[in-house]
Amino acid sequence: MRIIGYATICLKTLNNMTKEQFKNRTKMFAINTAKFCKTLSYDSVIKSYIDQIVRASASVGANYRSACRAKSKADFINRMRIVEEEADESLYFFELLLEFYPDKQNMMDTLYKEGNEILSMTVSSINTALNK
Repeated sequence: MRIIGYATICLKTLNNMTKEQFKNRTKMFAINTAKFCKTLSYDSVIKSYIDQIVRASASVGANYRSACRAKSKADFINRMRIVEEEADESLYFFELLLEFYPDKQNMMDTLYKEGNEILSMTVSSINTALNK
């Protein structure tokens, strides 16, 4: 059984967003996070935080794409749980960066809000799949 249907059904319940729209949204989250990180002063103390947030935000979209190719319901749920973890990790690193760059709060608030919405939709999708 191919689970592409699960990705479509689970996301249709969230603001009528299609899987392609969610793929694009997660991709833009990664791109916008990377562009934001390029505006930060880069020093040896912050290097690991910047590197990690870029990796985690990109992993959100990469793992969602993988979930869309899941082979079973369990596979879909497991892959979506990775999306959940990476989105949450992105939020954590935004919180850390805010401590060092309080002057960038407006942009970080925007990215944090987007990451939190993606996280909420991901958790809702997992719950929908679990109840199907």
